[in-house]
Amino acid sequence: MKKSVPIKPFWYSDILVLPKVVTVITTANEAGVINAAPYSLFVPYNVMNRTPQVLVGMRKFSHTYKNIVATGEFVVNFPTADFLEDIMETSRFYPEGINELKKTRFTPVPSEKIAPPSIKECPQHIECKLNKNYEVDRTQAQVIGDIVSIEIDEKLISADRGERIRQLNLPIYMGDEGRKYFYYCKAHSPEMVELQSPPKSGEDENGQIETKLEWNERALQAINEIPPSARTMVVEMVEDLVQKDGFKRVTYDNFLSLMKQYAPADVMDRFEAD
Repeated sequence: MKKSVPIKPFWYSDILVLPKVVTVITTANEAGVINAAPYSLFVPYNVMNRTPQVLVGMRKFSHTYKNIVATGEFVVNFPTADFLEDIMETSRFYPEGINELKKTRFTPVPSEKIAPPSIKECPQHIECKLNKNYEVDRTQAQVIGDIVSIEIDEKLISADRGERIRQLNLPIYMGDEGRKYFYYCKAHSPEMVELQSPPKSGEDENGQIETKLEWNERALQAINEIPPSARTMVVEMVEDLVQKDGFKRVTYDNFLSLMKQYAPADVMDRFEAD
């Protein structure tokens, strides 16, 4: 039996247990003084490679937010669980103009494309330029960053995903008690679960693709080239976009045009064919 609980400030770490990624964001002020602070409200905002973006939530009075708005640049660093004490050190409220990295074992190194440094000990970084910032209310803000570079330790790139996760040993923030005692888990024992194709793979009993609109023969042949695990999703996407464009029939030409626009080959390559 479940029971409703009060929604309090910091509701995500009060009674509710909400796992969150741990990052350390590095910025610099207009004078070039480095700032480092941990952030867990980090979200991949646009996952396509044409306009890749991240979204980060933060206090609008934070030094990080002020620096991002002033300079338009920031680095999202992903520390390992071996540096929990250093992560916590960057969380302390030092006066503005203090370089928190000097209080830690973290080492600043030049970034590839922007001025704020990356952290050497973090095995992966995302360099960003400010796209938009929003002041949500009197205290909270969000920034959307355009990703200009992603760096990963070379030894991790060739590892399969399971081994890469084990080697990264990322900390997962699990909440706190009294904003003093903070809890983390370590992501070093991944389990792989295979995604099966949907029932009938989007086909009727006769093996025909299930559609709501009329498709010409070449378009139907083309949809058969889509991996079964993604076929139903693509059919629904194409039909929705075709109808929004004012058409009632899917032709080969508008199918190709929409696929190039919304699901190019490098997107489909992410779906393994059966």
